[in-house]
Amino acid sequence: MTSAAGFRRLTESKVHQGYVWHVVRAEYAAPDGSTFQRDVVRSPGAVGVLPLVFDSEGNAAVVLVAQYRPPYEKVVIEIPAGMRDIEGESPAQVARRELVEEAGLVPGELSFLGEILPSPGMTDSVTSLYLATNNTSTTTDRHGPEEEYMEIIHLPLEDALAMIDRGEIRDAKTVAALLLTDRRLRSADAG
Repeated sequence: MTSAAGFRRLTESKVHQGYVWHVVRAEYAAPDGSTFQRDVVRSPGAVGVLPLVFDSEGNAAVVLVAQYRPPYEKVVIEIPAGMRDIEGESPAQVARRELVEEAGLVPGELSFLGEILPSPGMTDSVTSLYLATNNTSTTTDRHGPEEEYMEIIHLPLEDALAMIDRGEIRDAKTVAALLLTDRRLRSADAG
């Protein structure tokens, strides 16, 4: 089944209003006319950005961050990322802002990698992914305790890909951005 034909939302009521997200309880009709309820986290979406740098021999390296994540009660290795929580700010502007805030880098060029649906069973959030190249250093502008204790990690792209295979990098946006970047670089080399 590739279409939503026959499914429709009947009602929706807010259960909780948070700072950025809110939770709704919605009732839907299925194609056969039956109804069902789902709790949905409504989100403005997010943006992730993978900084890519090359050494003098042309080998690709990436800049990641290691940040404590309260829902998992552990440090997670990720690409710099953030919520689309400023009204009117485009995804590319969010990518630039987050890269400065978290990694202390200003991108010379941003290219769109794609979008992912991080958890379609519970939220309407969409994460836009970008690749940042020709980056220049600046000071970070971190917010909150998690970012204050964040560690910046520089490593070869091949090492980051191996960390996915070993289960050391499991964050969905980071896995997707690394794999999409690797594919893009391989197709550029082949072309």
